[in-house]
Amino acid sequence: MPRSLVTGGAGFLGSHLCDSLLASGHEVICLDNLFTGHRDNVKHLQGRKDFTFVEADVVEPFDFEVDFIWNLACPAAPGHYRYKPVSTTMTSVMGTLNCLELGRRTGARVFHASTSEVYGDPEVHPQPESYRGCVNPIGPRACYDEGKRCAETLCFDHRRMHGTSIKVVRIFNTYGPRMHPYDGRVVSNFIRQAVCGEPLTIYGDGMQTRSFCYVSDLIDGFRRLMDSREDFTGPMNLGNPGEFTMIELARLVERHAGRHVTLEHRALPKDDPTRRQPDIALAKKELGWQPTVPLAEGIVRTIEWFRSINLADYPPPSPYVMQPEAQKAG
Repeated sequence: MPRSLVTGGAGFLGSHLCDSLLASGHEVICLDNLFTGHRDNVKHLQGRKDFTFVEADVVEPFDFEVDFIWNLACPAAPGHYRYKPVSTTMTSVMGTLNCLELGRRTGARVFHASTSEVYGDPEVHPQPESYRGCVNPIGPRACYDEGKRCAETLCFDHRRMHGTSIKVVRIFNTYGPRMHPYDGRVVSNFIRQAVCGEPLTIYGDGMQTRSFCYVSDLIDGFRRLMDSREDFTGPMNLGNPGEFTMIELARLVERHAGRHVTLEHRALPKDDPTRRQPDIALAKKELGWQPTVPLAEGIVRTIEWFRSINLADYPPPSPYVMQPEAQKAG
């Protein structure tokens, strides 16, 4: 039975990855400090002999005997990482280094979850992996953007120095069940607000775009990349190339939530990208991967999940997540 360590395993993506690994016969160690992760995301796994939950911070050294390391730990929503910017940078840098050192000791393959935020506010559209980005290194988003860029550097330097087996993915906007209702991202914002009968918050004029990938498609891409040939390291974009404006997304949520909503416009946050769309030619070529779940279908599934939970069980992880300057449109 292969053993996998999933850092950030109680988070949105991490919990779905734990499900996928367990379903394919892995023993899973889920490590999470529960800052933005939630115990309910893995509650259905508790009590299984092949699943272990460890409450810990990846910034502190850890040691397990494993075959695969999946590094997903890091706050990924602006309201959260702006609340703890230094610890966010340290999570990206020290957390990744700790994963790489464990991979070096055990011979485990290390999967690193990077982000489309490494491209910043892009001057190239759509964004291929060869694009080096347009990032403000001292802005309010830099703790996340530059932390992830540095983490990628660590991965490739570690491979060059020690031969560590690595796989690096750049994740574009992903949505689905188990998103934190108060993570400050546009899909969770819109759905929570629509379900509660509140106005939908639009930042800027609403014409900025994002591309939305359903979580099951993304996890399929994760698994394919991890299982790909040793000499293919990435970085690789994973996301849905379908591009939508915030206004289009708002109207889609309105239609499938089954109620009329009003739109409330607020100022666009500093350094918020105006366009974001992945070039997934490399994923198609190397993995035979492309997303299959249409946005409307995924939104319906996500609305159903939001209606099934008690929002009171999901307090905002930071005091800033509800403030407009700490949120993003995507």
